[in-house]
Amino acid sequence: MKQGAGIGRRALVGAMAGAFLVLPFKGAPPARAADLPVIAFFRSSPAGPFASLVEAFRKGVAEEGLVEGETVVIEYRWADNKPELLPQIAAELVSAKVSVIVGNSVAVEAARAATSDIPIVFVSADDPVKAGLVDNLARPSANLTGVTFFGGGELAGKRTEILMELAPTAVDVSLLIDTKYPGFEANRAKAESAITSIGRRLIVAEVSGVEELEAAFDRMSAAGADAVVIGGSPFLTSQRSTIVKLAAKHKLPAIYDQKDYVIDGGLISYASSFSEAYRQAGVYAARMVKGAAASELPVIQPTVFELAVNLSTAKALGIEVPRSILLMADEVIE
Repeated sequence: MKQGAGIGRRALVGAMAGAFLVLPFKGAPPARAADLPVIAFFRSSPAGPFASLVEAFRKGVAEEGLVEGETVVIEYRWADNKPELLPQIAAELVSAKVSVIVGNSVAVEAARAATSDIPIVFVSADDPVKAGLVDNLARPSANLTGVTFFGGGELAGKRTEILMELAPTAVDVSLLIDTKYPGFEANRAKAESAITSIGRRLIVAEVSGVEELEAAFDRMSAAGADAVVIGGSPFLTSQRSTIVKLAAKHKLPAIYDQKDYVIDGGLISYASSFSEAYRQAGVYAARMVKGAAASELPVIQPTVFELAVNLSTAKALGIEVPRSILLMADEVIE
C-alpha cells in the first residue's frame, strides 16, 4: 500500500491494516486511538522472520507502564528489504507527526534524513559513533540515541576464533557479506584481519539479493572453502532459513551473528542478545513518549554475550564439539 505524502496522524492510525503492518491493532476504538501518542516501529526487513523482536519491543514499552491501544499506539512499518521504500515510509511517519521512531540502522538513516525534531531510537549492530549515528555514547547531542548489540563485524575476531575451534583443519575460510548493508566494508575489513591473522586464506562471497545466495555458496565451494563466517545485515538475517539450508547442503561449518540461526539449524553463533536489544529500545521509546530527551538516554552497549551451538548440526557435519565450547555455551540445542 502506498500512502500519500500528506498523510495525517488520524489517517496514519486508520491505515494500520496496511501492507507494512505486521500485527493487527487491539485495544481502544480508532477515535480514541487517534488521540494517543504514536511510536513507529520501522525496519528495512520483512516482518516474518522478526516476530520475536516485535514481542521483545512491546515488552520493553510495557515495562515503562504504557499499554498498547490504551495509552500508546505502536505503528509497524516494514520495507521488505527494498531500500527504495525507506525514504517514502520515513516521510509518511514524519508527516504524521509520530511521537518516536524506532528502527534498525538502515531504517534510521532514512528517518534521520527526514527529521531532526522527532526523537529516534536506533538498534544497531555497529559502533554508533563510527557509523555517525551519535557523536557521544554517554550524552548524544542530536535527536538520536539507542542500543548497539555489536552484530556485524564488531565481533569478527572472536567468531573466527570459535569457528576455528570447531573446524581446526579449515584453511580456506569464506565470508558471506551483504553489499547493500552500509557497514559492509568495515565489517569485511575486520573479518579479513581476523581470518588472515591466524594464517587462513579468506574467500569473500558478496551478495545483494535473495537470488544471489545459492550462487554465492556454489562459488565458496568451488573455491575450496572449508568453513564460512556469515556477515551481519538485516537482509542476511531475514534469509537465515535459506542460508542455514545452503550451509548444510555444501557441508560448510558456519558461524553466525544471531542465535536465531542456530535455532533454525545453524551450527553456532556468538553475539549479544538481539531480542534484549529490542526490549531495551522499547524501554527508551516509552521514556521518550513520556518526555525524555535523547541526551538524557545514553547509548546502551551490551555487557553479556551469548554462545549457542546446535549439536545435531555438528553431528551431521561430522564435527565433535570441543568441551571448551560446550563449557562456554549459553545454549546447547540437541
